Amino acid sequence: MNMIANAPRPASAGYKVDISRGHNISRVSSEWFKRPDDERFLSLDSLYDRVRARAETARTEIVESRAIRVEARTDTPDRLALHVPGGRDPIMPTNWSFGQLCSLVGAPASYLRDLPSPIAGINLQHGLIQHRGEQVKMLQTHDGRTELRAVTGPDYGRIWDHELVEAIMRFAGTGTGDTRWKVPGLLNWSTMVYNPLVDISLETTTLYASDRDVFIFLVDDLNPIEAGKLPNGDPDIYFRGFYAWNSEVGSTTLGVATFFLRAVCMNRNIWGAENFQEIKIRHSKFAANRFAGEAAPALTHFADSSPRTFIDGIKTARERIVARNDEDRETFLRGRGFSKPESAKIIATVLAEEGHPAASIYDFVQGITAVARSKTHQDSRLTLEGKARTLLASVH
Repeated sequence: MNMIANAPRPASAGYKVDISRGHNISRVSSEWFKRPDDERFLSLDSLYDRVRARAETARTEIVESRAIRVEARTDTPDRLALHVPGGRDPIMPTNWSFGQLCSLVGAPASYLRDLPSPIAGINLQHGLIQHRGEQVKMLQTHDGRTELRAVTGPDYGRIWDHELVEAIMRFAGTGTGDTRWKVPGLLNWSTMVYNPLVDISLETTTLYASDRDVFIFLVDDLNPIEAGKLPNGDPDIYFRGFYAWNSEVGSTTLGVATFFLRAVCMNRNIWGAENFQEIKIRHSKFAANRFAGEAAPALTHFADSSPRTFIDGIKTARERIVARNDEDRETFLRGRGFSKPESAKIIATVLAEEGHPAASIYDFVQGITAVARSKTHQDSRLTLEGKARTLLASVH
């Protein structure tokens, strides 16, 4: 196993990386940009306490949509309250659940939000009365008042946010370095050195939770992996990483993505990623079973497994010679669905960036991902990155 556990460079000095290889993943960065301070957490245990507490005060109730009564509150004129059969207290919808309720009856939520509450209430009540009368599952929490957090179909398979966090904590601890898994460090753009030892703050954390979701990104960046050499002879260094997300109120699927990466920068973009794999689970009737039987074990397996398969795959890809002249190179690429101009660009990119003509499968993978990075349209970029992953996977 090519783990650089005893690297001559101390971990505090960081690791020289080459992010011109692999591809960029911006998903974590988009989360980082949009999260206010009250959605950022400095450890997994503090995040877990938050999402577990709201689950403990929650209950679900299945009601007939036509039986819901809408009340315009006189004490809070900008809010509506809901009443259900048998309920004693009014239920206050959140911004998210109000949107779900409007969607149920085909009403424009953004329009109703701008109306005075009595008028909005009349419109919403009309929609519910005229609705075909489906059963809906209502998720309510009781914390001083009864709050409606979600309105879903009766077969909605809820996976609680705290269940995902708990599954991660089993192998990642607090996510702060008490295990090998931690909040990532930072790439120094001036030196291209990745430093794994960075203080966890509201600015650097990658542990997020809002009233409608959780998102967690952790890396194993104190145990670098060498998978071959760069053209200058330096080690090509990777780290393992994953991110996971969920929404117990129906704003997104549950998902887990695992990959190998070379660096993470300040705005939490992932650079030089390879071997990206993703599992998504819709909150359907048997979602909880799929999480227990598929997603959670896959995440634990990745966290505990050896990188040997990845290293061997890279090594094999470097050794698998598939072209020895320009005609071979074009034939190889054209046979895998690349156009003549795309093939020429990939071949030229490998020569410019690797310093030698494309010969191995690894050379072609690097050329394809480099061309993908130059694409301004996301669909085109993802298509090329998908072809590169397929090509690399073909050597296993």
